[in-house]
Amino acid sequence: MAKYNITEKKEKTQTLSYRNSVTPDLVEDIAKKIILKLMIEQKYRDPNYSAKRLAGDIGVNSRQISAVINLRFQQNYSQLVGMMRIHEARYMLQDSNFDKMTMEDIAINVGFTTRQSFYATFYRLCGTTPKEYKQMYK
Repeated sequence: MAKYNITEKKEKTQTLSYRNSVTPDLVEDIAKKIILKLMIEQKYRDPNYSAKRLAGDIGVNSRQISAVINLRFQQNYSQLVGMMRIHEARYMLQDSNFDKMTMEDIAINVGFTTRQSFYATFYRLCGTTPKEYKQMYK
């Protein structure tokens, strides 16, 4: 083996992942900050608001954001933000104050960049299209 400069692959001795590097108290502290930023400050409505920006805003690194969202919410960042956006869209579709808004307007208002991504996410989470959902409440 030495002739070709090939060495045997050694097994990894470290089995800890970044998820194991956050304590339960740290998970809860970061989770509260995530909820504050995304839900209370409604950062989920910003289509350019990334996990990296969230990490910077709350003073942790992106891996910790990923670990906390996975541990606390059993989702990844995109899934969590998508769920928040759809929750808001469902409210808007049920409320008659938003009847004059088009589906595209609602999609953009809650943070989606395209009508297609809005429809796909809505259908995946609700099992129906936004239009069908709206008709159920009218």
